[in-house]
Amino acid sequence: MAVIRIEQSNPEYLAEHFQLLTVQSSHLNRRCDISVFNAHPDGKDLPIVILLHGVYGNHWVWSGLGGVHKAYSDEYAKGGLSQMILVMPSDGGFYGGSAYLPLANGENYEKWIVEDVITAVIKCNPSASPASNVYIAGLSMGGYGALRLGAKYPTIFKGISAHSSITDIREMALFVNDELSIYDCENPQESELLYWIKRHKNSLPPIRFDCGIDDQLYQGNLNFNKNIQGIGNIAELETLPGKHEWDYWHNNVKRSFIFFNKLQSH
Repeated sequence: MAVIRIEQSNPEYLAEHFQLLTVQSSHLNRRCDISVFNAHPDGKDLPIVILLHGVYGNHWVWSGLGGVHKAYSDEYAKGGLSQMILVMPSDGGFYGGSAYLPLANGENYEKWIVEDVITAVIKCNPSASPASNVYIAGLSMGGYGALRLGAKYPTIFKGISAHSSITDIREMALFVNDELSIYDCENPQESELLYWIKRHKNSLPPIRFDCGIDDQLYQGNLNFNKNIQGIGNIAELETLPGKHEWDYWHNNVKRSFIFFNKLQSH
């Protein structure tokens, strides 16, 4: 068992096109929340875009701090963008951030995303179905999560986009004061991005990623970019002006939508 119970918001009481879900997950032995923005409730088999947040965040930050729904709506209004369901889950609420890992303590923040979140969204949205393509994106810790989960589960995700990503679990120390040992997994290579990228190099979905030149993670992204060249279907790092902040992510999340739209059209 994974999803034990789902509580679903009443659309009469929320902002238009928004939905809130609270999911009891056996993978985490707790309840966690998901924000959904679906401007196309009459659609069918719509693509699901999972957006993972960074440290100290929660399900609401992509919309409440990043205005991702506005960024999507503005780009959609220009024409040429597919109808998409934006899915913004909590990371599970572990310390300053779960890194979306299957931890040695038995709490599986990975399965929460790749199983429970997708199951809940399909169950509660008639415009989504098991036939929906699933894409994954994220910022900072969420970018790390998108890269790792997308590389580990290439049969689930059709495309990966990452913004200002942590590319080495040790970079969590730049943002949280917790001991890095809390991120230990049973497989010591579990948290290594290159491990999964190389292991599934022949089946990786298309990947794109960007980082601002004034971001504290920029050098790590440059190193990561160097290490992955020639592996799978991965575009080179897109270097952009900007810092590690919400203005950057609000302005550049459209790159994820445009990228996924191209994949969807194929």
